[in-house]
Amino acid sequence: MAIFSLICVALLVAAAVYGVLSFNRLVSLRHNLKAAWSNIDVLLKQRHDELPKLVTTCREYMKFEQETLERVTQARSQVSNAMQQGNLAELGVAESVLGNSLGRLFALTENYPDLKTNESFMRLQSRISSLENAISDRREFYNDSVNINNIAVEAFPTNLVASWFSFKLAPLFQVDQSELTDVDMDELFA
Repeated sequence: MAIFSLICVALLVAAAVYGVLSFNRLVSLRHNLKAAWSNIDVLLKQRHDELPKLVTTCREYMKFEQETLERVTQARSQVSNAMQQGNLAELGVAESVLGNSLGRLFALTENYPDLKTNESFMRLQSRISSLENAISDRREFYNDSVNINNIAVEAFPTNLVASWFSFKLAPLFQVDQSELTDVDMDELFA
């Protein structure tokens, strides 16, 4: 009887240790996920702050291309609103619109040789391009973090600990379907 009691106590201790370790891992994954999102948020804020400078610089040269500049400004506003609401689906769509608008803006600069040689424009264009690349990298890192979190939340037996302590699946950062299609260069230069 004593051996049976020792085995039961050992199994209970092992289950408790596993539960604690699983809980701590899930907490760590949740915090990593929040940090990954925060990194995206920082880059989006930087881009949000620098886009008005680009638009102002372009406005000096592109008085006849007001519609394109307005699209960039509206898209920037949509991204800002989606960020403030924390709506990932809306943010993905707004990011797609902003990316397309920036592509149009940079394509239109071909018609303005003075603008292309303007040092401040070149610096801003380079900075925004580097921010776009960094945002893309951070999106990928965030989605990797989401994937690791979601596997841990769904995998047995960690899923038991996750359900007991209300750990949830996290949504992936997805972009609008239009951003996944090839860019129509003829349309950009029309």
